[in-house]
Amino acid sequence: MTSAPGGSMSDLHIPLSIVLGVGLAAATGFRVFLPMLIAGLAAYTGHRPLDGSFAWLATPSALTMLGVAALAEILAYYVPAVDNLLDTLATPAALVAGTIVSAAVMTDVPPMVKWTAAVIAGGGVAGLTQGVTALLRAKSTVLTGGVGNVVLSTGELLGALLVSLLALAAPLAALGVVIFLLWLGTRLIRHLFRRERQVKRT
Repeated sequence: MTSAPGGSMSDLHIPLSIVLGVGLAAATGFRVFLPMLIAGLAAYTGHRPLDGSFAWLATPSALTMLGVAALAEILAYYVPAVDNLLDTLATPAALVAGTIVSAAVMTDVPPMVKWTAAVIAGGGVAGLTQGVTALLRAKSTVLTGGVGNVVLSTGELLGALLVSLLALAAPLAALGVVIFLLWLGTRLIRHLFRRERQVKRT
């Protein structure tokens, strides 16, 4: 009778690890380095273990470099014109970062399952999130002359923080937030497309 609960928890470990990885990967679509920094800090402080192959993420040197990179990325997105250039560079970077961070937190998951989920689900959702935000910024640049990009950059930063922290605490809730944000992003894109057509007609 006592083995069932343990078995139940064991059965849930793999899917929850995958959901956690997908949540953190989605956050890299908002900001590439911040989710990796948060995952590394969580491991360094003992709150979340990492797969042995990615223990380097929790080393002081890696955390220092990720901290500097995260700060530079955050500030650069508030510089006009640079933000659009960063979107071009961030798309492939998000794919790589999403794959790495999702694989790092998938502990005790069979290698075949882990890497399939990390590459397809982790990298895929990171690329999707980055693609939506890049398209939003491109349309915002055209319609607002870049003024609206500041609001978008702040929203992306908050999204990266919220999804990363929530993924570590409540993976399923984080996945729900990601789905909602992607839905909201596509709605905004449609609105901006309609507004752009109206501007062209006038």
